[in-house]
Amino acid sequence: MSEPTLDALARPGGGLAMVAMDQRESLRTMFDAAGAGRPPDDVLTEFKLAVARELGPLASGFLIDRHYGFDELRRERLLPDGCGLILAVDALTQEDGGPVEETALDPAFTANSDLDGVAAVKLLIIWRRDELRERRVELAREFIARARDRGVLSVLEPVVRATPAELENGAWDLNAAIVEAARELSVLGPSLYKAQVPGAGEPAGLAEACQELDAAVTGPWVVLSQGVPQDRFPAAVEAACRAGASGFLAGRALWSDVVGGPLTELAARSAPRLRRLTEVVDEQATPWWEKK
Repeated sequence: MSEPTLDALARPGGGLAMVAMDQRESLRTMFDAAGAGRPPDDVLTEFKLAVARELGPLASGFLIDRHYGFDELRRERLLPDGCGLILAVDALTQEDGGPVEETALDPAFTANSDLDGVAAVKLLIIWRRDELRERRVELAREFIARARDRGVLSVLEPVVRATPAELENGAWDLNAAIVEAARELSVLGPSLYKAQVPGAGEPAGLAEACQELDAAVTGPWVVLSQGVPQDRFPAAVEAACRAGASGFLAGRALWSDVVGGPLTELAARSAPRLRRLTEVVDEQATPWWEKK
């Protein structure tokens, strides 16, 4: 069997315009913050499948978790042939209403669960300069190896966090941490590296910061949207692509303001945003094969 390539997740020109819908307890919290209360599981699943129906035909890849909608997505064949299915295989340590604190590999993935129709798997890593740092590196290494053994692509998503000491003494520098994490983890060889936007998308210094990030990443990379104001994300994607990124894998920038409201707003709000971002990718992204 030949090794899979990022063509499975790419636009014809080699750019990547992908939708993230793998949020779990954080999505429940978003419903609560929108005034809709903390929804039961079936409401989360309904929202995720609605996003897949509306945005999947416009995307080159679609990321979902195993718990809310994955089986239905495959059974109902909601994604067209041009949209590669990405499965989140991260088990999350997360308090109700709080951020993800640590991650591990989903036991279902390590037990060789069914990956029929899956083009890629994704792992979130919480990156900190603490005593667990090397353990997280080994987790990333194991994830990449297991994905390779299963014949699927690997998408590695480090999200950097400060230690309490760094916050207390004022030593925390978000951009420096993003670059340091990229140097440490991208060299492990994931099929795709998913990075935070430097400076949370602040325009000042964004182009230079994206260039520094590009120099630090080994292999093709895309940006995520968490932490970036929705109206700034298109400019952030453009800056990243001009610097060498191959596109985006984004969720909140597309659909966050639809959470808790009518699902018809996905067509009115989210679909035009995705089309706009895809145009940026088609015009500005570095084809993934140029970063190999």
